[in-house]
Amino acid sequence: MRNVRVLGMLAAAGLISAAMAGVADAKAKPGKVVVHLKTSKGEDAGTATFQEMKDGKELSIKLNLKNIPFGEHAVHIHQTPTCDAPDFEGAGGHFNPDAKQHGTMNPMGHHNGDLPQNVSVGENHMGEASFKVDYLSLNEGAANSVVGHSIVVHEKADDMKTDPTGNAGNRIACGVIQ
Repeated sequence: MRNVRVLGMLAAAGLISAAMAGVADAKAKPGKVVVHLKTSKGEDAGTATFQEMKDGKELSIKLNLKNIPFGEHAVHIHQTPTCDAPDFEGAGGHFNPDAKQHGTMNPMGHHNGDLPQNVSVGENHMGEASFKVDYLSLNEGAANSVVGHSIVVHEKADDMKTDPTGNAGNRIACGVIQ
């Protein structure tokens, strides 16, 4: 009887250890946020997925767009977590905590909200892009965190240098990063 009790206690301790290891593993996994985008008409415009890389030094951003007009489109992180249609002006300017100029090709540095490439949307009104950046994070409270901001798709391509918006045109889709 005593051996059964000891084995039961050891088994319970093993379960507790396994459960604690699971908690540690869950904390060690990179964060991930999926943002649902909407067009100015309220249609589904796809998703933007933000995921911290295992090293914690880069943020992966994957865009899957739909119901967007054919062509090249700029995508930026904007300051305010507001996506009021039809013009999404409530999203404010580009996320720019370091007060830099616009454009990843700007020799004076760029806004944190500037993403490194445009998204090409095909005749089927769908487009995808993936990239990694080392100047944004999901770390809530950090100056470079995208959490609590918005992501906006623009009607035109970003020229990657013209301040303040890259001549990207009107805002045509938006999602709040929570």
